[in-house]
Amino acid sequence: MDRRDVLRLSAVAGASGALTLGAVSFADAAPAAGGSGPEPAGGPPSGSGGGEQTRKVTGHLTTGAPDFVYLPVEVPHGVREIAVAYSYDKPAVPQGTPGNACDIGIFDERGTELGGAGFRGWSGGARTEFFLRADDATPGYLPGPVNAGTWHIALGPYTVAPQGLTYEVTITLRHGPPGHTPAPVYPPERARGRGRAWYRGDNHLHSVYSDGKRTPAEIAALARAAGLDFITTSEHNTTSAHRAWDGLWGDDLLVLTGEEVTTRNGHVVAMGTDPGVFIDWRYRARDNAFGKYARAIRRAGGLVIPAHPHATCIGCNWKFGLNDADAVEVWNGPYTPDDEVTLAEWDNTLVAHARGGASWLPAVGHSDAHRDPDVVGHPQTVVWADDLSRRAIQDGIRAGRVWIAESSKIDLAFSVTGERGEHAGIGERLAVARTSQVTARLTVSGAPGCAVSFVTDQGTVYATPLPPSGTGTVSWQTTPDHAAYIRAEVRHPATTPGLPGPMAALTNPVFLDGRD
Repeated sequence: MDRRDVLRLSAVAGASGALTLGAVSFADAAPAAGGSGPEPAGGPPSGSGGGEQTRKVTGHLTTGAPDFVYLPVEVPHGVREIAVAYSYDKPAVPQGTPGNACDIGIFDERGTELGGAGFRGWSGGARTEFFLRADDATPGYLPGPVNAGTWHIALGPYTVAPQGLTYEVTITLRHGPPGHTPAPVYPPERARGRGRAWYRGDNHLHSVYSDGKRTPAEIAALARAAGLDFITTSEHNTTSAHRAWDGLWGDDLLVLTGEEVTTRNGHVVAMGTDPGVFIDWRYRARDNAFGKYARAIRRAGGLVIPAHPHATCIGCNWKFGLNDADAVEVWNGPYTPDDEVTLAEWDNTLVAHARGGASWLPAVGHSDAHRDPDVVGHPQTVVWADDLSRRAIQDGIRAGRVWIAESSKIDLAFSVTGERGEHAGIGERLAVARTSQVTARLTVSGAPGCAVSFVTDQGTVYATPLPPSGTGTVSWQTTPDHAAYIRAEVRHPATTPGLPGPMAALTNPVFLDGRD
């Protein structure tokens, strides 16, 4: 297929950029016992019997290939397991030019319709082979019946080198009894907690169920060691990990289910969606489809949180705007200039709300931890909630009753008070006379060597170092005439000329509602 054909077919498919190839049929070959197909991760089912069939498909995609290339597979009756292996070439490319990268997943006989029921798994570029059957599947894929019909292997040519991308896909069908799919065990929506309190969590984490290297058990242990009260499992474009936490939650750890919806124009954490609910990712900003899927996240009980909006990796930069978001991830992993840009962009959105305009967007922070040396809980979102439950934690985030810390070693309290004892905490509004004096007060512990600053709609208006112990209280006074809101930052000393020091902690704002 030449470049013109690819572009033509992509245009016919619409802005989503999908292309369907010719179907692979197994009808003309009888299953052979002891066939020589590739051995999938996890091995063949014991006592499966019935033999297997294998087909290999090769092809070439040029630059300008559509986002998704579907390879139909005609699955006959009597198949117990589907196993897929794939490879593609990686030719040398000039410096600064993306090379080949191709993702993979699969849809069952129910089809590839956007948001439809056919999704059965996605491993992106993290694996070169996978299998699925009724009782088991490779991490990233959903166990379930292998019904007869047209399945689709989904290739995602993420980037294509100037020389094009040559691929090979090997499909093996193993015949035998269908097997039984065990009922999934999902985490409960509530843990014991401490009643109304500040709870620490990390809502952006990856395990072996997408492109991470840690097991859920390892993540749970690291979360407890980091002093976290809740976490969210957020694998790339799959819900397969939702059933993988059995026995890992407890009175001390709430495990929420979710997904990192990883599109070609940015990633969004669907935080706390109902277990097993899949949110599609096969669209770009130009398709004007994100609002539909943001509503799907909310219908599933989740929050819409754009992740690392200014990350520099291909496809990571957020292009969908913030109108459909519930919060925004302003701090992702170790604090970098990307986070500084996101923080400044977010701060610019606060003025409209402070002056009685649109609703405001709370800031959160997550680790996005994948593997060593990524630190679970660096940073962590600290939420004031009525209890340790999915709804209470989400309500706290939605209301902006949130601050962010690099670790549980840091604690803080931030409030603004008026001349007559009026009081407002993080995420709240303080209604006082426009010219009356208000006092912002921040108490910090566990931040040695750091400095505190207060930020308003005029920028950073006051900064002072903490005592050497890293524990102290800092106060500053202003009026609503001079500050539409006040928020606090705790930073380490600067390490890069021209840039502020890395963040140790930051709060969401207190808004000042000045009255005449």
